[in-house]
Amino acid sequence: MTLYDWNEIPLEEVTPFFARRVIHTDGMTIAQLELKQGGHVSLHHHINEQVSMVHTGKLAFHMGGEVITLGPGQSLVIPPNLPHSVDVVEDSIVTDLFTPRREDWISGNDAYLRK
Repeated sequence: MTLYDWNEIPLEEVTPFFARRVIHTDGMTIAQLELKQGGHVSLHHHINEQVSMVHTGKLAFHMGGEVITLGPGQSLVIPPNLPHSVDVVEDSIVTDLFTPRREDWISGNDAYLRK
C-alpha cells in the first residue's frame, strides 16, 4: 500500500494555461489538473484509456467529429487511440485517470502538451 498526499506533490507548470500534479502507479496515472480559460490541448492520441472528471469549470473536448462540453460533476471516457483535443472554456480543476500509466509523461515525451 502507498499513501499519497496531493498537497505534497509539486505542481508542474506545463504551460501558462496548464499545470498538473501526477501520481504514477504500476498500472495507471492519476493527474490533478489546473487549467486556465483560453488554454488548449492540441490534437493528440495515446494508447491509454482516459477518464476525465471535471470538478470545477468547463472543458470542450473535440473528438470523432463531435464537441462534447463537460462541466462540474461530469466525466468522459476516451477510448485508447482516439484523436482528441481540448479547449478550456472556463478555469477548471480536473482529475484525469489513464490506464495503462502514461509512459510518455514519465519519460518527458509529452511535447504536445507544451504547445
